[in-house]
Amino acid sequence: MRFDLVTIFPGYFASPLGEALVGKAIESGLLEVRVVDLRPFSEDPHRKVDDEAFGGGPGMVLAAPPLVAALEALRAEEGAAAPHVVVLSPRGRRLDAALARELALRPRLVLVCGRYEGIDERVREAGLVDEEVSLGDFVLSGGEVAALALLEAVSRFVPGVVGEEDSVRLDSFEDGLLDHPHYTRPREFRGLAVPEPLLSGHHERIRRWRREQQFEQTARHRPDLLDRFAPRTPEDRELLDRVARRGRTP
Repeated sequence: MRFDLVTIFPGYFASPLGEALVGKAIESGLLEVRVVDLRPFSEDPHRKVDDEAFGGGPGMVLAAPPLVAALEALRAEEGAAAPHVVVLSPRGRRLDAALARELALRPRLVLVCGRYEGIDERVREAGLVDEEVSLGDFVLSGGEVAALALLEAVSRFVPGVVGEEDSVRLDSFEDGLLDHPHYTRPREFRGLAVPEPLLSGHHERIRRWRREQQFEQTARHRPDLLDRFAPRTPEDRELLDRVARRGRTP
């Protein structure tokens, strides 16, 4: 899968793209990530890519000409898959596991990192933007952080990027619930012991304890998720009722 990251700060990505799972996936060829500096697409002698907004107001706006030129050049690349252009924007669809899975089916994503007050609306009006994505209801100085978050979330669904496929299948949100708690050695630390079912060696007992803990943790920390959760098995209904009786749900 290929990502093109359009930005005015190409150096921002140097370290994150060389580390951890993403770095290994790039090195092994599972991911191709290109950082596209927007400034060379400017016709301004000083490579200026922003300007004041018509109508006044604080802040600057990324201008349409360089951004349109960059996106048209990326779309016109010979031999490359057609890009799906995503603008990181507060008006976009909230990034979640379902959206990350959808985007992972695309062979190529172009992620446009906005800056300042945003981008000239005519980039959208020109039909060059396929989708907009937001991390949440807060403001960042630019889209680079959001682009990295989206890249990492999406890449987890690219086959081979995560070595243990069960790690993705059992992630939080994959079935609408949070993950269960995890423990490792030592068995006891500062008077806090590992829950007994995990030490039993009984696989079915461990599985059931973990499933119940998913309901417990979700009810405690994200009860809103349970409002949308539909039990799929009699066991799920039983465990959900047990958690509800303990007074964890609203």
